[in-house]
Amino acid sequence: MPPVAFIDNKRAVAALFQEALLSAYPVLRKDDAPFVIEVDKPKNPDHGHFAVNSALQLAKKLGARPRDIAEAIVGALPKSDLLAGKPEIAGPGFINIRLAPAAETRVVESVFAAGDEFGLGTEGAGRKVMVEFVSANPTGPLHVGHGRGAATGDTLARLLRAQGWDVSREFYYNDAGAQINNLGLSVQARLREKAGDDAPFPEDGYRGQYIVEIAERYATEHPEDSRGEEIAAVQAFAVAALRHEQDLDLKAFDVQFDVYYLESSLYTDGLVEKTVSHLVAMGHTYEKDGALWLRTTDYGDDKDRVMRKSDGTFTYFVPDVAYHVTKWQRGFGRAITELGADHHGSLARVRAGLQAMEMGVPAGYPDYVLHQMVTVMRGGEEVKISKRAGSYVTLRDLIDEVGRDATRYFFVMRKSDSQLTFDIDLAKSRSEDNPVYYVQYAHARICSVLAQWGGDVTALRSADLAPLTSKYESDLLRSLADFPDVLVAAARELAPHLVCVYLAELAAKLHSYYNAEKFLVEDENLKLARLALILATRQVLRNGLAVVGVSAPEKM
Repeated sequence: MPPVAFIDNKRAVAALFQEALLSAYPVLRKDDAPFVIEVDKPKNPDHGHFAVNSALQLAKKLGARPRDIAEAIVGALPKSDLLAGKPEIAGPGFINIRLAPAAETRVVESVFAAGDEFGLGTEGAGRKVMVEFVSANPTGPLHVGHGRGAATGDTLARLLRAQGWDVSREFYYNDAGAQINNLGLSVQARLREKAGDDAPFPEDGYRGQYIVEIAERYATEHPEDSRGEEIAAVQAFAVAALRHEQDLDLKAFDVQFDVYYLESSLYTDGLVEKTVSHLVAMGHTYEKDGALWLRTTDYGDDKDRVMRKSDGTFTYFVPDVAYHVTKWQRGFGRAITELGADHHGSLARVRAGLQAMEMGVPAGYPDYVLHQMVTVMRGGEEVKISKRAGSYVTLRDLIDEVGRDATRYFFVMRKSDSQLTFDIDLAKSRSEDNPVYYVQYAHARICSVLAQWGGDVTALRSADLAPLTSKYESDLLRSLADFPDVLVAAARELAPHLVCVYLAELAAKLHSYYNAEKFLVEDENLKLARLALILATRQVLRNGLAVVGVSAPEKM
């Protein structure tokens, strides 16, 4: 079902000024690529709702002074109920535009009409996109870095779906290679220790308490192999146990996946060998020092890369290339991979490998979103260790201590490629300094006012909005109208933090309004108008929080 149409004043103003431009300068109609008026928001809201600087852009083409062009455009404007008087020409030729009050309040009608769908767009047009995220090795509990990746990837998926993309969420399990061997050997060492053997612990083994727990469970369920002699069985048991634990953590985080793809299947299905053979056949490889190399420098990498080492094993980027080939072959014309910043070095070589396959994969495929490290603080000091994990803070630690909402919001509220300090004390505080509390409290405040009123909220849909004339009301109306564009920008730029920035600004305007004005006034028309405005604000707050995967409580 397509989203409910939004009465978009910005586009309506753009169309109005486009008509005026072509009326003032008919010669522009003859251009093969006609000039298109762009409408922006002025940096200073006191300058109006919108601004047009087309006069400055057209000065050279039309051979006229920008201010003269601006005056001609304004003079050619047709009559419209959109505008509040004649637009103001400022400086060398900027045009500042103010909306008529009735046009400004139309956003409330749009919010009421669309409800939960307000803000949804159609840019994706049903096209397929895969979002791969988390993709943690099944060698331990999820750490806070995985948590940031989970929140970022999940919000990206929600944003893209909100823009009409057909989204598939995928988790790539690295269940093959040296780390899995080390996991099996680590559990085996604890089994032998439990049996009383004086066996050395693997140098690269995993030492957390969770390894002891897995060993104890294995010994209970497999008494016939209490010393872990069947290393393949021990390894499979450990992987299954940790996959289950990770799944539970993600469920607690309200993160779901459509597909779980196993790295091991790339080998069992022969896809790694097929990929290597194809690259050899395409002539993009060479042998040197007993190893097989790929000419990744032909595709922008800083040096060529080894594909198959002299001992016959593959380097880690080869299965990554094979995996991304499957994404393309499964019909995902667009793919987004969310990773920790420590994977930065692999991006160029994976893309180079895909180009060398000569399968029609676009040069920038896939899109990458990288997140930086998370530093966890409590009491002004860094928290580095989880008792259970042994060497890092787990995602579950944060969820259990501060709750899902705060954890998700904190992970998303900063640009993903910036360092994030997660202050546990702040996340738990019930104060306006807490970013998620500040936004949720705005929603709860509105619910409280409406409860005090006690009337039928559905009746507010038909309220006369003409009494909304204060600066606080205008600020709120402008913010509500911005929401669809914010979602578009966040989806285009793969920047979920923009939603949190918007929510913080909207909450701030609601709190300012709440502190400056009374809602339950004696003037019935004014009361109903203000209640209608905050009801629309509640809906947009709720919609924005839903994109981030955070609840909108009615009481706090």
